[in-house]
Amino acid sequence: QVSLVESGGGSAQAGGSLRLSCVASGYSFRRGCMAWFRQSPGKSLEGVARIYTYSASADEADSVKDRFTISRDIAKTTVYLEMNRLKPEDTAMYYCAAADDASYCSMDVGKFENWGQGTQVIVSS
Repeated sequence: QVSLVESGGGSAQAGGSLRLSCVASGYSFRRGCMAWFRQSPGKSLEGVARIYTYSASADEADSVKDRFTISRDIAKTTVYLEMNRLKPEDTAMYYCAAADDASYCSMDVGKFENWGQGTQVIVSS
């Protein structure tokens, strides 16, 4: 059974930085696809970044490109989201997700069967 545990959320000022972590257990990093999503009150879930856990090939959404970076540590079975130059509109609950099928890794919500409990990020202006 896959377990995903996020941490690292909190409060930050606009322009600041935070790093989120997602520790995975019961999930193979040798052939995995993991992603970060976020959801603000009243809005739908939005894909933020995704990564092939074996090759580390990654992509970030246009809304966060050049500010956020997804990465992974195979030995620690952990995926990170480095968030820089934060904006108030980045305020959201951030979720880590893992897909059972890693043949094609995207930020399609429907692709991911395994989810963490989320970590809150609040950015003040």
